[in-house]
This record gives sequence, structure tokens and C-alpha cells, in this order.
Amino acid sequence: MNTSSIAPPDAALADARAVVEAALAAPARRPVVASFFDEATFTVSHVVRDPGGSACAIVDSVLDFDAASGRTAEHSARRLLEYVRDHALTVEWLLETHAHADHLSAAPLLKQRVGGTLAIGAHITAVQRVFGDVFNAGDDFARDGRQFDRLFVDGERFRIGALDAVALHVPGHTPACMAYVIGDAVFPGDTLFMPDFGTARCDFPGGDAATLFRSIRRLQALPDAARMFLCHDYMAPGRDAYAWETTVGAQRSGNLHVRDGVAEADFVALRKARDATLAMPKLLLPSVQVNMRAGHLPAPEANGVRYLKLPVDAL
Repeated sequence: MNTSSIAPPDAALADARAVVEAALAAPARRPVVASFFDEATFTVSHVVRDPGGSACAIVDSVLDFDAASGRTAEHSARRLLEYVRDHALTVEWLLETHAHADHLSAAPLLKQRVGGTLAIGAHITAVQRVFGDVFNAGDDFARDGRQFDRLFVDGERFRIGALDAVALHVPGHTPACMAYVIGDAVFPGDTLFMPDFGTARCDFPGGDAATLFRSIRRLQALPDAARMFLCHDYMAPGRDAYAWETTVGAQRSGNLHVRDGVAEADFVALRKARDATLAMPKLLLPSVQVNMRAGHLPAPEANGVRYLKLPVDAL
């Protein structure tokens, strides 16, 4: 394995590498991953199972939302629930890689139906502060992350049944992005897309292209054979099917934006130029104000109806 172009690992990354290497050496430590694609939002949710038991985690779930009518639905979440029940699984974790801007999280619904500890990165508080002001959420909206059950810090270890896992802070797309290394599987959220599509945008509040580059290089220092399960796919030109599984080695050697040999300054220039051409995600405004609340809709008003705000000329 050639890692000569990767900086020496830090302590958290060293722990993550050790988890991957142990899983690569022992199949019993390699999770079973079932992935579910939501074509309406191009989002992939994953159920990550302990192969030797019933424990599992659900990563980046989706609550269906129709912006035109303001109606929610459970179609995407139901697929996850059916899989969990069909395989008699015990949900230990509901993992969010960040406060998504393109879909609403179904984590509260899943927690109500099948349980699990709802977790996100500790830097969600930065997102809550910024968007709490954008949406004028008021003093009733806590900005300390208490809506979540667990706030992971960089390098924090946890388990899914007998599976070892490490949470890595990978900011850049947002200040709160986390990647989860579970056995030999890596869940980087929006940090990376398939190698033929590149990387996530960095023009949201708190985003930064140079920071994203360093976060990606950190993930690329994991063993080449580590499997990587992505959160989105937009079907790059020349492909005729959606895809969301790759490897760390494939990202290092072939990612359109950050393969080996690409300098930070070149990536930053490319990312900024590309971001300047992108429209806002269609569901950004409903998604963020729900996801900053851990997937909960705002409280009902006096008439019993819940409302989402549409800030005019604010973003």
C-alpha cells in the first residue's frame, strides 16, 4: 500500500486505521451494509450490521417531504424499518453525518419505532447558532445540541454490537461534518462523492474548501482496501446507474477533484469556481431548520399546525 503522499496520521486517525486493519484481517469484524437509495433527493441511507449478532446502526435516514404541499411521508423510512424487522435487528445507533441541506432526517420517527441513540458531531452547535439566527428561532430553540442523544468528538470510539467504530471530524462541507469508520467500512457523509463525481460543495455558512481538502486527505490516509459508502450519488456523465460504494484507494487514485497529486491550492480554486455555478438545494430551507432540531419539526403553533419558515433574501 502506497501512502507516501499522505501526511502522518494523528491519534484519532491512527485509531481509525487500526479499526480498519483489524477488520480487514478478520471477517467477523467487517460489517454487513445494506444501502437504500432515495432518488427524489439522491440520498443513500445505510443499515450497518454486526455480522455476528443482531445489532445495527442506521446512517443518514430520509423523511420524504413535498415542498409544494408541505406534506411529509414515510416511504423511505419504511424501507429501513422493513429491513430492520425482516432481519430481526436491534437498532443501537441512529447516526447523522451532518445537518443535511437536501433532505429531512427521519431519525425521530425511526427512534420512536425501533429505538436507537441519535448521534451527530459535537460541532452541530456551530450550525445551530448560525441557522438559529437565520430562521429567527428564538430563545426556545436550544443551540447546545441537546436535541441529540450523543455528540461525538473527533476520535471518539463506540461499538455496534461487537463491531469497533470511530467518529472522525471532517469539516469543510459544513463545520459539523463527521465520518464514521465502522470495521472496514467508512461513511463520509457529503465529504466525498463517487470518484467520477468528485467532492461536496463548500459554500454553505461555515463551509471552507481548504478545510474540506484537509479533511479528505485525512480520510484518504485510511487503508486503501477500506470500503467507502457514500451519502449521495448524482450519476456522473458516462455512467448509466447510480452508485455509492467505492474504496479509499479508488478515491486516492481517481477522485475527479482530490486524487493523489492534486495540490490544496488547485483544489480550492476548482471548488470555489464550481460552487459559484451551483444553485441552492431545493430543500435547503426546510431541511436545515428541521435537521438542526435533530429531525424534529418545529413545535405546533396555537392552531395546532407546524410551520416552516421561508426567510426572504437572507441567503
